[in-house]
Amino acid sequence: MEFSPASKIWIYQSNRKLNETETDQLQQLLDQFASIWTAHNQQLKAAAQILYNRFIILLVDESQAGASGCSIDKSVHFMKSLEQEFGLNLFDRFNTAYIDADEIRSASRQEFEDLLKEGKVNNKTIVFNNLVANLHDFKTKWQVPLKDSWHARVFGSLVQA
Repeated sequence: MEFSPASKIWIYQSNRKLNETETDQLQQLLDQFASIWTAHNQQLKAAAQILYNRFIILLVDESQAGASGCSIDKSVHFMKSLEQEFGLNLFDRFNTAYIDADEIRSASRQEFEDLLKEGKVNNKTIVFNNLVANLHDFKTKWQVPLKDSWHARVFGSLVQA
């Protein structure tokens, strides 16, 4: 299925890496949800994908039908049900994912601050910008150096050159 670069995207990051069984089960549930997701009784052109056993991506091409407040509420309710069923936290926006020696790790806000202070993370560290809003930005601005992300503003004085 082709999606417009302007397609709306939501990224939910798990607080832990998912195992293969969880990933398979989640993907089936996500595919089912995407196939029945509607806005004002109109089928949305939607897809869902799990990347790196950690990120759940929801995508809606609004060129056919736009995601409304009610349809977005449905997706949030669905994601919260997945949290419960799989024992995950998908809504902690300060749980920061980053790449360390070709491995994706995540850290709480305090843990990430400590990593910055210790110099284990710096402005060149690749972080995941889960606030990207569309497919184009996802492809070009999702994985970026810390200095080029919103993280640099939040952790400001701790970011070392």
